[in-house]
Amino acid sequence: MTRARAAAASQKQRGVSPPKPNPKWGREEETEYFAKKVKLFRQGKISEDDFRRFRLQHGAYGSRLHADYSMVRIKVPSGEITADQIEKIASLSEAFSIGSAHVSTRQNIQLHWVQLEDVSEVMRGLVESGLTTREACGNTVRNVMCSHFAGVCPNEAFDATPYSMAVARFFLRNPMCQNLPRKFKVNFGCCEKHGLVKVADIGLVPAIKEIDGRQVKGFRVYLGGGLGAASFIGHPLEDFTPEDRVLSTCMATVRLFDRHGNRENMARNRMRYLVHETGWDKFQKMVLKERTAVEMTTSLATAASYDVESQVDKRALPKSNGIVKLPMFDKVTKDSPAFERWLHTNTVPQKQQGMFTVFITLGAGDITASQLRVLASAIRELSAEGVARTTPQQNFAVRYVRGSDLKEFFDRLSTAGLANPGALTVASAVGCSGTTSCNLAITNSHRLAKEVQRRFLELGLDTDDSLADATIKISGCPNSCGQHEIATIGFFGGATRIGNTMSPTYTMLFGGSAGEQGELGRAIMRVPAKRVIDTILKIIETYRTERSQGETLHQWVVRIVKGQGAGNVKNLDDMKKVLVPAIQLPPAESDPDAYRDYGSDSKFTAKTARGECAA
Repeated sequence: MTRARAAAASQKQRGVSPPKPNPKWGREEETEYFAKKVKLFRQGKISEDDFRRFRLQHGAYGSRLHADYSMVRIKVPSGEITADQIEKIASLSEAFSIGSAHVSTRQNIQLHWVQLEDVSEVMRGLVESGLTTREACGNTVRNVMCSHFAGVCPNEAFDATPYSMAVARFFLRNPMCQNLPRKFKVNFGCCEKHGLVKVADIGLVPAIKEIDGRQVKGFRVYLGGGLGAASFIGHPLEDFTPEDRVLSTCMATVRLFDRHGNRENMARNRMRYLVHETGWDKFQKMVLKERTAVEMTTSLATAASYDVESQVDKRALPKSNGIVKLPMFDKVTKDSPAFERWLHTNTVPQKQQGMFTVFITLGAGDITASQLRVLASAIRELSAEGVARTTPQQNFAVRYVRGSDLKEFFDRLSTAGLANPGALTVASAVGCSGTTSCNLAITNSHRLAKEVQRRFLELGLDTDDSLADATIKISGCPNSCGQHEIATIGFFGGATRIGNTMSPTYTMLFGGSAGEQGELGRAIMRVPAKRVIDTILKIIETYRTERSQGETLHQWVVRIVKGQGAGNVKNLDDMKKVLVPAIQLPPAESDPDAYRDYGSDSKFTAKTARGECAA
């Protein structure tokens, strides 16, 4: 029996569904068009500014201080990616990138340091597998996010994935959003806990409401949220938006932003500024009025291009019966403590009985080509769904894994170095690409996040359940790609002169959170880069001394932010006093390394270049 036939027989025996059809997000002609534009640019027939706007529209972002290289951002709508697509990305990363890929906080996958002339070849390979880079950057509707728990969450009203996919298809290449004042983000949640709905231009949470005796599907819609140098929490549009008004609501919001958004001041041209400066009450009325105009004037052809039903997965996946049972692993876990630790921190039971979602712990979103292939094989053979979801925590989530297959899944991951624990704990620190590739970055947030993860796993902090709900998110500048404002403990990079020496530093924030009850963190103090880990450990040590019975780290931090501490640390001022000794650096002449950034053996300089987020 051939290897392919053996795999197919194994899949059938395990109840694995047939592969999902090619989603065909990409278009072959766009790859040819991009290649022609590169040639014209090289010949001096297209200006640098015009070419920048063009390549960003097609998902090619400039690499740090090197104009001949690009970061290719692959759009992954709803974060859903098939095993075949993962294998294609592995091949492309080896042929044209640095042999690895990076999962971003917005569920995209990025390939770094691609030669400009090779970008069209990467795009061509992606089109073959159904993926696209189109509008992954630029002043467009970006990747439409959806909670990786959508469809398997016990607390969801219904699966938001088909709606997320339908919205993504509607806006992709849509003339109405090709030249917005700035980028535009749409996020779908699954329940009040999961998803980033309060920090998006449009956030939607599925809900069901009884209307005239009928159970009607719909959403709670939030507008005007977003993260950046100035961040805002989204506002609720109305109590309930029925599903047949989702498209018109989204269209109305985009149209208003297109007409009224600030096109002059790039520092204030996101929709959240428009909402803030207009005032929510007025903007809310504008949206509701515009929605009526949209519904009265939308053509049948336009409305038909938004098709939720076509995005429903019609394969026979295991169904929910409302019962969730954990399998018995007593003997297996006793024989394998590493598996027991992984099982505890990297798996979540689904609402479908006997099914689990498995999380793959990555280091700040990085995964090598060989690891991608091992992951793809495990997904193909051990996931009844046959796909993975990228997560805002920069990990992969693989759903519909049977409890009886978890040990085999773990063993396969172990062969590729992918079986690290801690995915759903404080140890899984988020870090944007930082100075490894971004023009705007000041510090190496990427490397710092990896160092946090390494140290925390060494200390076994992932095994402490009281720390599990806390998050650490790190950005290399104030622009929030690491989503530091919604972390329990967040950091954004900067530079500070300490004595006579310039040092990489981070502004630390406390008490942020995601979900429908999301809050923005409060800025506390500056911490030298080489003291960030010690500072977090000091916070944990203080928490363990000061906490109330049963109180988690996140709950305690929020209480301190509110000034409601019960012990010696009652508020943020008390917290600062405790942390001052932890952030002190020795004299530069006695320990010059303390003033260098992570991953660098040279003197620190705050070197940046022109950013392209608003090009």
